[in-house]
Amino acid sequence: MPQSPVERRYTPLVILLLLAALVTVTAFWAMDRAGSAAARAAGASVAVEGGTEQHFHWKLVTTWPKNLPGLGTAPENFARRVTEMSGGRMTVHVYGAGEMVPPFEVFDAVRQGVADAGHGAAYYWKGKIPSAVYFTAVPFGMTAQEMNGWLHYGGGLELWREAYAPSNIIPFAGGSTGVQMAGWFRTEINSLEDLQGVKMRIPGLAGDVFAAAGGTPVRIPGGEIYTSLQTGVIDAAEWVGPYNDLALGLHEVAKYYYYPGWHEPGAMLEFIVNRDSYEALPADLRAIVAEATRAVNQDMLDEFTARNNQALKQLVEEHGVALRRFPDDVLKALYAGTRQAIAELTASDPMARKVEASYQRFFEAVRDYHHISEQAYINARDVVLEPDSP
Repeated sequence: MPQSPVERRYTPLVILLLLAALVTVTAFWAMDRAGSAAARAAGASVAVEGGTEQHFHWKLVTTWPKNLPGLGTAPENFARRVTEMSGGRMTVHVYGAGEMVPPFEVFDAVRQGVADAGHGAAYYWKGKIPSAVYFTAVPFGMTAQEMNGWLHYGGGLELWREAYAPSNIIPFAGGSTGVQMAGWFRTEINSLEDLQGVKMRIPGLAGDVFAAAGGTPVRIPGGEIYTSLQTGVIDAAEWVGPYNDLALGLHEVAKYYYYPGWHEPGAMLEFIVNRDSYEALPADLRAIVAEATRAVNQDMLDEFTARNNQALKQLVEEHGVALRRFPDDVLKALYAGTRQAIAELTASDPMARKVEASYQRFFEAVRDYHHISEQAYINARDVVLEPDSP
């Protein structure tokens, strides 16, 4: 049918309008695809526009059982603080050990962007990054107070981030338990000979030291310690201290509880963040993440300081736990093993040598001062408050 004059006049305009609409739809589709790809690359689980305000939702995986007192509540406290400080613009969903990934796969999950963040202990990744052990604890090394000083004012945190940078991960100090207990043993340890062949759950550099002293270190996550002790898979286990150990019920499967915590004098935990996820955040939310980790770091130490004593009284007085001090010959052998393990580590790994140099410089300086400050005060306090003590 031939077109009318009106139809002939408006047909080109209709075609132009249709072409313009097609171009617009295509452009929006491409922008949406690019935005989604950017969000995936950043590791953000959800990043949607709500009015003029962008919202972020992170996944955080941990090596601890969900809501375990002290260790497991730290990531929950981090999530709460982030939500509160951001006014709800950013939320964090915490997954306990095994809920999203197995406990010892937390590092890889964050590295690969499967999760945006993680909470655990750096020495768990010793097989991937040998120098990581320094950022949890060095046997006979720095206390929690000293570790915090080294990390935040002595160059330690910069070295930690340098060590993790090839894995696309940014670490933050994530809480300290303070000086730990030396661990639970099914049999009494009266001399170095009694350690020979003992299978003990003890990770990190301390595991190497324990092996040098004649024991057998075993690497298992915290959630498996109770059953492993109960069934005889292991003969001993270090975990944390009275507050956490009571929560796991370790007194039910081992009788002897030893101190001092030579292996972890200031066990530092960590928050690890996928770099893409972190850099996808606006500047104020990045600052909130950093400040929330700093707050949780101090809060955990405060909580363990407040809870450990009462938990120890309960273990001894209500559950009949036998509290014991490691014999001097055992401690001396473990110290000798520590020097050997550090020498081997630094000889085999350039980054470990770099970290060791920084760690030792700070340790020597702070130890000199603490001889006349913290240590001198505690000694003086003992003299006046416990004058009859040997």
